[in-house]
Amino acid sequence: MHTLAGYDIKFLKGVGEQRAKLLASELDIRTFRDMLYTFPVRYVDRSRFYRISEFTEDMPLVQVRGHFIRFSQEGEGAKKRLIGIFSDGKSMMEVVWFSRIKQISGAYKPAVEYVLFGKPSFFRGAWSMAHPEVDIYDPTKPPHGLRGIYALTENLRNKQITARTIGKLIENLFDNLRQKHIGDTLPQEIIDRLKLMPLHEALLNMHFPRSHDSLKAARERMKFEELFYVEMHILRYSRERGDKIPGIVFPRIGKNFTDFYSKVLPFQLTGAQKRVLREIRDDMRTGRQMNRLLQGDVGCGKTLVAFMTMLMATDNGYQACIMAPTEILATQHFENLNEWGQRIGICVRLLTGSTRQSERRMIHEGLLDGSIHILVGTHAIIEDNVRYRNLGLAVIDEQHRFGVAQRARMWKKSRMAPHVLVMTATPIPRTLAMTVYGDLEVSVIDELPPGRKPVETLLRYEEQRHSVYSLVGRELKAGRQAYIVYPLVHENDKSSLKSLEEGYKLICETFPSYRVCFVHGQMKPAEKDFQMEIFVSGQAQIMVATTVIEVGVNVPNASVMIIENAERFGLSQLHQLRGRVGRGADKSFCILMSHPNIGKDTRKRLSIMTETTDGFLISEADMKIRGPGDMEGTQQSGIAFNLRVADLARDGQIISIAREEAIGILDSNPSLSCAGPNRHNESQNYRLSPQSISIVAKELDFRFRNTYDWSRIS
Repeated sequence: MHTLAGYDIKFLKGVGEQRAKLLASELDIRTFRDMLYTFPVRYVDRSRFYRISEFTEDMPLVQVRGHFIRFSQEGEGAKKRLIGIFSDGKSMMEVVWFSRIKQISGAYKPAVEYVLFGKPSFFRGAWSMAHPEVDIYDPTKPPHGLRGIYALTENLRNKQITARTIGKLIENLFDNLRQKHIGDTLPQEIIDRLKLMPLHEALLNMHFPRSHDSLKAARERMKFEELFYVEMHILRYSRERGDKIPGIVFPRIGKNFTDFYSKVLPFQLTGAQKRVLREIRDDMRTGRQMNRLLQGDVGCGKTLVAFMTMLMATDNGYQACIMAPTEILATQHFENLNEWGQRIGICVRLLTGSTRQSERRMIHEGLLDGSIHILVGTHAIIEDNVRYRNLGLAVIDEQHRFGVAQRARMWKKSRMAPHVLVMTATPIPRTLAMTVYGDLEVSVIDELPPGRKPVETLLRYEEQRHSVYSLVGRELKAGRQAYIVYPLVHENDKSSLKSLEEGYKLICETFPSYRVCFVHGQMKPAEKDFQMEIFVSGQAQIMVATTVIEVGVNVPNASVMIIENAERFGLSQLHQLRGRVGRGADKSFCILMSHPNIGKDTRKRLSIMTETTDGFLISEADMKIRGPGDMEGTQQSGIAFNLRVADLARDGQIISIAREEAIGILDSNPSLSCAGPNRHNESQNYRLSPQSISIVAKELDFRFRNTYDWSRIS
């Protein structure tokens, strides 16, 4: 199979030099292998003919049989078009061509029976079809079955390369390739154990399915192949790092931890917090570097768990640090940690981009002599001139805002790589976390502290705005604060979305007795910090903002949030925004404002927000709707991968099977693991022949030859 990656696509019959350049630039097809793995984006059933009277506007591509009655040309110059009147014997429709008019006008004869294949549309009271595929009807040939439709760009269409052209090129490729040329990319042991379709047969059925069942089997095979190699890659390098990078051993729980737990902690830890602390404690005693992802909804107590983990480091004579994506969030962390630290004699300092030079020098000295136990800050804490005496733990908050390389810079701040705890309040579906953050062990705080009141979420429309503002007014009168979030900063003539600019004026007019501040991403940092500060301090009662407040604003007194044009936000982002309220003891509200004429699917999506406050249920629903590619930050934070067939939202079972297979094979075949085995699985089920080991090793190297290699930063 790998040899096919060495054959230039220009040598395939029907391609040539010019088409090869076009296929490379538009579809990233450069080799025979690229062409084989360029799958249809959808399939249509061409086993039946439709009558024009059966057409509906929501139909995809359909085929109809009949003959042309007449042709005519309309318009001049660029607006010129050819119109054919086509009849199926009972009804008629227009067939329209906007290009290649000279070629087409003499190609089709009125007396000949044709099969047209295209998308019907209803225009000016009649059915029409633009640029359909046209074939002469041959009664001796059975109708086509399932037909693959390939993704095309506008440039390809302009060059007369259609989905049918791509299909024909792939036909030519299969005609040239005998089965032996398409060697399987999976070991025969796996194919037999899981009863998978062989690769040659699977590829053939992906492009030219014999039936719905054969297409399903082919897709299952290709999904498994993709996910198996992603899991092999992640596990292989995470094991290598785990074995090659020794971890600092924290053997004891000492005075700092026990004093805080028994004398300072004002409430009982939840069961989830205790479970996560046990998982972290176990990691820190193994002698391997901990790399753990801590997930948990807003308000679940992640910061408290992080602080108690830092105390484990200080109890064993090491320093700790926590890095946040914004100065505001870093400052809020510092205020909490400093208050707790002072009560047990722990020195906590803050380092951000705005820290004065004189204070920086003192912090640098305190880190080197060990008098500073915990450092809180932004990315400033990973600058080259920031050095520690003995950094033992690095905590990274809001993991999705930082990439792998930034996390790796933490590892170089100590003689031995410090333990790393990364946190996020953006709930990540388990299947996505397993794949994107596969180099991290995952802990979940899935329990809120007792007494926290869930935020009441309401879906409201424009005609209900008066009652919404009445609710805001009642909350403000009671001494509380409000957020109002807009999707845009400036008004846009081409968009019906509400903007912060016009919203700020409206809110000032609607609530003249209250101070209104505003913040958005285009502001200078100093101005943004000033506006944030007057809201945090309570000097301003209303904050008008864009999504910059999604992370890093903690105002327990804020009890109501309005999100304008809520239909334009993803569910996970809405959930993150909602997390800005409900942080105090008062009942809180989140109001989703939308247009009354939104579609059924959009209304259903927004209704999910009103029905649950469970971030993990919301993130699962969001990924099913939007797809994993839209989950913010996953691409830059985790491993880079490009799935052609598998769907992380819907293929959780296949991911689990692929991961289980990858673990078993790495355990039983030490030569495949960069670092050798790190478990003791001697199951013969996972023993591979030397030939199979070679297949897996070559495929791994081929698929991930250009991706991020953690071993380079270890």
